[in-house]
Amino acid sequence: MAPWLATGLIYASALALTAGGITLLYMSTRTFNFAHASMATLGFYVVYSGAVLGGGVPYKYFPLAFLVGGVLGVICYYGLNRPLLRRGAVEITLMMSTLGYDLILLSVIQMYCDYLTFSRKLFPRRVSMNVFDFELFGVNAASVILPLVAIVFLTGLHLFLVKTKFGVAMRATIENPVLAGASGINSDRVYMSAWIIGGGMAALGGAAMSMAVTGTPVLGMNSIPFMFAGAILGGLHSLYGGILGGFVVGLTEYAGVFYLSQKFGPWVLGYRMGVPLLLMAATLLIFPRGLAGIPWAVLFGNLAGIAGKKRGAKA
Repeated sequence: MAPWLATGLIYASALALTAGGITLLYMSTRTFNFAHASMATLGFYVVYSGAVLGGGVPYKYFPLAFLVGGVLGVICYYGLNRPLLRRGAVEITLMMSTLGYDLILLSVIQMYCDYLTFSRKLFPRRVSMNVFDFELFGVNAASVILPLVAIVFLTGLHLFLVKTKFGVAMRATIENPVLAGASGINSDRVYMSAWIIGGGMAALGGAAMSMAVTGTPVLGMNSIPFMFAGAILGGLHSLYGGILGGFVVGLTEYAGVFYLSQKFGPWVLGYRMGVPLLLMAATLLIFPRGLAGIPWAVLFGNLAGIAGKKRGAKA
């Protein structure tokens, strides 16, 4: 596997997790969670601290990162989102409240980095997690393990939403909260669960992202435009679309741009951050509801029909 493709798969898997978390929270509470940025960064520092202080491979600390992200989500919900929702706050107010929470978390991250620097004599402000990785099938283990982690987690989330009674109740609340409440569904529990899962996905995505890019205290803040780009590209009214959008944006930004630089020269690298945003804009001009708004069944049906006609003509 080419190094640019391996790293691109890691980065795309991380963005798929974070973009899916943004979409889930927006669908549930109509909140654009800007604190996603620092939640992702804290997920990275949980894994980094575990690898440095506890030892072992970083992957065994991923469940802890998810748990920390879930706790941060609960704090945000009960401390900010829930009181504002009960007062009938508009979406812009909810969004700005999460931005304030993000700044608080960023301050906590900076203080924690100071602690690691001065008390533990570490260098946490510029970290390459690749040094903690190992080789698997001739490539870095992250390029194999992290796509599998993303696939297994997202498959489990799908089964939870489709097969469990609480998952079905959660989907019903997302689609029609008034009718769900009239049916006896506890919307407060659903919203809290959405914040736990969304916060956990942010932290898990940040931990995975650090295996592809340099980890810094502003890791999430530098990546938040692409997290939102993935969510918007996929479609803010479809969880699966958000996940797909995150994967497309991540693969386009990292693997796609590096591949083009090999074909057309290194000047293409200067446009790395702009290429996925241009892709998002072009897609939304054609499909305003994002990738989830594309009639995939009709599209594949037409392609199958065309292929069948060609086979018939050859025969």
